[in-house]
Amino acid sequence: MSEADARALEALHGLAFAKMNGSGNDFVVIDNRRAGLAPEILPLLARGACARGLSVGADGLIVLEPSDRVDSKLGRVDFRWHFFNADGSSAEMCGNGGRCAARFAHDHGLAGPVMLFDTLAGPIRAQVQGQVVKLEMVPPRGAYRGLNLPELPRGLTIDGINTGVPHAVILFEDLQSAPVREMGRLVRFHQHFAPAGTNVNFAALREGELWVRTYERGVEDETLACGTGAVASALMAGEGLGLVSPVPVRVKSGERLKVHFTAQPGGFANVFLEGSAAYVYEGSLHREAFDWLRRQG
Repeated sequence: MSEADARALEALHGLAFAKMNGSGNDFVVIDNRRAGLAPEILPLLARGACARGLSVGADGLIVLEPSDRVDSKLGRVDFRWHFFNADGSSAEMCGNGGRCAARFAHDHGLAGPVMLFDTLAGPIRAQVQGQVVKLEMVPPRGAYRGLNLPELPRGLTIDGINTGVPHAVILFEDLQSAPVREMGRLVRFHQHFAPAGTNVNFAALREGELWVRTYERGVEDETLACGTGAVASALMAGEGLGLVSPVPVRVKSGERLKVHFTAQPGGFANVFLEGSAAYVYEGSLHREAFDWLRRQG
């Protein structure tokens, strides 16, 4: 770590944040109206704050800022977000993170209960009703079906779609024993998806619900939930399994999400992700939260 980066981290002592979770996906959320964080420090902050066992611990970092942009189709944008995975990489979109961001923005005066905010994947609409948030997803694109990778066990093929970030979907009958970490890593880094890679979802139908386990790019492990992965799985696996909108999706945390959509020739429209967004705690960062990062050099 450079001396400049070390000084920048030192200056974050006392930075206020909220820890939130959306169906088991957890995030450090910061209101940048007061914090005044420079864009160049955010990847390092994400790495430092999201490390489990060493710092706050989270799947990602969300930083919210006011916006005065007016979208030509949707109107005034209430705020914009910066989203970073735990490894410091930037991501275009995160469904569960988006729901947490929407609730935080509503509760902290950045937006009303119906809002519009900017992401790298495009402007997103959301509705907040208590702890439940219904979040519009960007129009899905790039759907494919029946991809056969020689490295996969015989009979397994991959469907996929970009729901703001790329997702592969694999139907796996015995979901409990699915090798999510091993096979997920193989597919995530496979040359077919290079250079960006892909998130990888394993899905199965149980008692009328779609159960999903996800290996997340950027976290590089299985997470308790993935909103964009739940949406991708509902869109790509739901139809073949006889499910119709809204598709109930159960994630590894045990929580239930709903995926709303309209199927149409050539794709999907009006895609929304609905579920809870909850606070875990609020606090302030101590300068020692980044000591482990400094020791790495």
